[in-house]
Formats: sequence, structure tokens, C-alpha cells
Amino acid sequence: MKYNHTLKEQILYLRFEGDLIGENRGLELMELINDYLNKGIKYCLVDIADVRYINSSGIGVLITILTKFRNKTGEIFLINPSEHVKKLLIITKLKAIFNIADSIEEAESKVKNL
Repeated sequence: MKYNHTLKEQILYLRFEGDLIGENRGLELMELINDYLNKGIKYCLVDIADVRYINSSGIGVLITILTKFRNKTGEIFLINPSEHVKKLLIITKLKAIFNIADSIEEAESKVKNL
């Protein structure tokens, strides 16, 4: 899994590429998220359009990110999941837990309404 991040208008933008399988980059990612949360960032937009595959460890990474932000009264949005990932979110009933947007613009609009 590859990821990159940017901060814009107090919103953390994460973009994942490849297979989200909770490999060794998970700890590095959690440290990054903790740093932003400690700086008062409450919203995270996670672009998963280029994620080909997610296993249970990858789902765990997403749930951990969600939990960390919600514990700080924040929120995350998953952006533009592939059909495969959408099906996985439905099967695991996680679609009811995560906020999902079809585009970055849609997610940004929803954040502004929170």
C-alpha cells in the first residue's frame, strides 16, 4: 500500500493506492494521524478510489482511523470506493458506520455542514 497526505483548511486528506492489507506501514500511518489529531485536526477525507483490495487487516486500519477521529469528536469520509470495496463494506455492514462520498467535493460539502 502506498499513501500520501496533505492538509488543507484544517482537513487531513489521505489517498491510498494499491492493496490495503494492514502491512508494516500501518504504524507509520497511525503516528501521522495521531500527530494531526494532537494538532486539533478533526476531519479526514480518505480517498480509496485506487485501492484494489482490502483484507481484514486493512479494514482494521480504516476502523482504527475512524475510531481515533470520532474519539476526538471528529469524522472521516471514505471517498469513491471501487465496486469491490463497496461490496465489502456492504457485506461487513461497515457501510452503515462509515460516511461514504462519491467525490472529494461531496465530502468537503458534507464536512462544512457538520
